[in-house]
Amino acid sequence: MRRTHLLTILLPGMLLIGTPIFSETLTLTPQAITEWKPVYAEVEPRDRVPARARIGGTITTLDVTEGDVVEAGQRVALIEDTKLLFQIEGIDAQLDALNSQLEKAQDDLTRGESLSERGVISTSSLQALQTNVTVLEGQITSLKAERQVVSRQIEEGEVLAPEAGVVLDVPVSKGGVIMAGEEVATIGSGGTFLRLGVSERYADTLTEGDTIQISGAGEAREGRLAKIYPLIESGRVEADVEVEGLDARFVGRRVQVRLPVGSHDAFLVPQTALTQSGGLDFVQIEQDTGTSERVVVPGNEVMRDGVTYVEILSGLAAGDKVVTRHE
Repeated sequence: MRRTHLLTILLPGMLLIGTPIFSETLTLTPQAITEWKPVYAEVEPRDRVPARARIGGTITTLDVTEGDVVEAGQRVALIEDTKLLFQIEGIDAQLDALNSQLEKAQDDLTRGESLSERGVISTSSLQALQTNVTVLEGQITSLKAERQVVSRQIEEGEVLAPEAGVVLDVPVSKGGVIMAGEEVATIGSGGTFLRLGVSERYADTLTEGDTIQISGAGEAREGRLAKIYPLIESGRVEADVEVEGLDARFVGRRVQVRLPVGSHDAFLVPQTALTQSGGLDFVQIEQDTGTSERVVVPGNEVMRDGVTYVEILSGLAAGDKVVTRHE
C-alpha cells in the first residue's frame, strides 16, 4: 500500500519533466497604443453620374436595367417626340414648294437675261427677277438650317451613358412620358470605396493616409483613409476609405471599420505572463531578493508581431521586470 501511494505522488512530477517551461524577464517601459473607434461604412461608387433626357417625349426603348455594365456613350434609352416628326414633315413640304418656286424663278431669270440682251425688258425688271431668285434661295437655306435643328433634336432622343460603369438605378419605365432634364438612369463609375461618417469631435484626429482596419466576411483587412470632406453636416464628418479588391456587387452595403482616433502610453505584457487565482490576475516580478507575485488589472488585448499582449491598467510601474513563460 505504501508503494502504491508513492507512485501516485511521483507521476505528476514525471509529466512536468516531459514538458519543460522556459522563463525570461521583460523590463517594462511605456509603449504607445493606438486608440480605435469602431464605426460602420457603406460601399459607394466614386462617382454617381445621372444619364438625363435631353428632350421631352415618350420612352419608346429602354436598353438597360439595374446591374447592367455600360460603356461611355452607350445608348441607355430612346425618347421620341411626335411633334418633332410633324415639324420635319412640315419643313419638307415647305422646301418642296420653295424648290418649285425657285426652279420657276430661275427659268424666268434666264428668259429675262435673254430678253434684256435684245433690249426687250428694262434693267430694273431683270434686277427684280434676280432678287426673287435670291430671296427664294435664302428662304430655302433658312428652312434647311431649321430642319437640321429639328433633326438634331430627334437625335438627342437617344439617352447616352456619360461614363462607363454599373447601372445603379432606373427610375423610369418603357412607355412613360419624360421631360427634358429628367434622370433616366443612375450610373456608378470610377470604382468603389467605403464612405463613413464619425462624430465631429474626432475630426482633428483623422489624417489622410491613415491605415484603417476593416472587418468583414470573417477576415480582417486594411484600407487607407483617402479623403476627408471639409463640410460637417449634423455634427458628423464624412471620409472615404480606399480598399484594394473591395466587393462592389452591392452598393450601400454596410461594413464595420475601425478608425485610429488617438493614442496613449501603456504597459504591455505577454498574455502568457498572466495567471489567475481566486478571481484575481497576477504577474511575477523579478526582484533582487527573488520573485514575487503582484496583483494587476488587465485591459484590452493587443497583437504585435504575432504575439498577444495585454494592457496593464494598474499594478505595475516603469522598470519592473516581469517574468514571462513560454514552452
